[in-house]
Amino acid sequence: MAASPTLPGRLGNPSQTMRNDPRSDPRMIEVLAPLEMADPPPEAPVDSKSPLDALRAYCDEFEAAFEQLGPILYGNLPPISGVNSETQGIKGVDGNDIPLYIHRPSGVDGPVPCVIHTHGGGMVMLQAAGPGYVRWRDELAATGLVAVGVEFRNGAGALGPHPFPAGLNDCASAVSWVHENREQLGISKIVISGESGGGNLALATALKANREGWIDKIDGVYAQCPYIANAWDPKSPELPSLFENDQYMLSVKAMGALARVYDPSGEHDQNPLAWPLHASRDDLAGLPPHVISVNELDPLRDEGLAFFRKLLDAGVDAVGRTVNGTCHAGDCMLRGAMPDVYLATIRDIQGFAASL
Repeated sequence: MAASPTLPGRLGNPSQTMRNDPRSDPRMIEVLAPLEMADPPPEAPVDSKSPLDALRAYCDEFEAAFEQLGPILYGNLPPISGVNSETQGIKGVDGNDIPLYIHRPSGVDGPVPCVIHTHGGGMVMLQAAGPGYVRWRDELAATGLVAVGVEFRNGAGALGPHPFPAGLNDCASAVSWVHENREQLGISKIVISGESGGGNLALATALKANREGWIDKIDGVYAQCPYIANAWDPKSPELPSLFENDQYMLSVKAMGALARVYDPSGEHDQNPLAWPLHASRDDLAGLPPHVISVNELDPLRDEGLAFFRKLLDAGVDAVGRTVNGTCHAGDCMLRGAMPDVYLATIRDIQGFAASL
């Protein structure tokens, strides 16, 4: 794709970095620069054609590095009051144990909406028990929601290796359990929501429910920066943000490598339950209301917007939202540096759930 000085990001200047992009929120750069995340990441040592053992080892290293960010990003934040939490163990459809982390607002009477949160990590790493995700659920609960985090199986890392459809099955099991326990949990509507790989799982769980005839258990879907195209190696020219924002914190090459960890054989390359952007109009028809939220400086931005347009074409009530000036998941990662941006997304999820 030829560069042009009139185009944004690396489309206009192939050497552009997120640090120097005039669209970048300076507060974001101030935090990410000392962490060496404002400049292009090191070249990924693997790609989608690497041996599976090497790909899984790469995920393990990625996970360990990301976990070191928790104390830096969340360690100095004040605690959230008025929220109680507990862990509930359930059995998945595959007979496995699934921890659910349930956060409730204290002193709230009557049924309230519930957000079932599916965390990021490309479906192959990270844990719902991580400090950033605990904080996210606490923030949601503080608005008067019940928030439930799903500790699903991953394709690699500490909770792996369990490729597709293990994690999806766990998310579906969580939705069914929450639905069956609405009265006990004191909840009214159920929204499934997640970012990045968790955005994939939120969308895929709704598609699975629609296909299997239990979509009535889900009242809404709120997907953030979803990782859903499986079009990263090679990059799809139909998704310009893969070129425009490549190496803005995320490497597109690395995204293609993670996809192979999730589906090692590649047999599900076109399966919308693995990669929701491949959903047909019939797959989407009849789904509940959706919000698709993307980040302006994210390589994955355009796949989220493409899915939003597919929803509209299928007659689904859908809202598209772009968080300007932010990198991939920037609006749910930088609570200390950008509280207004972070809390705007928290309020939007709460408002969406309350509107159903």
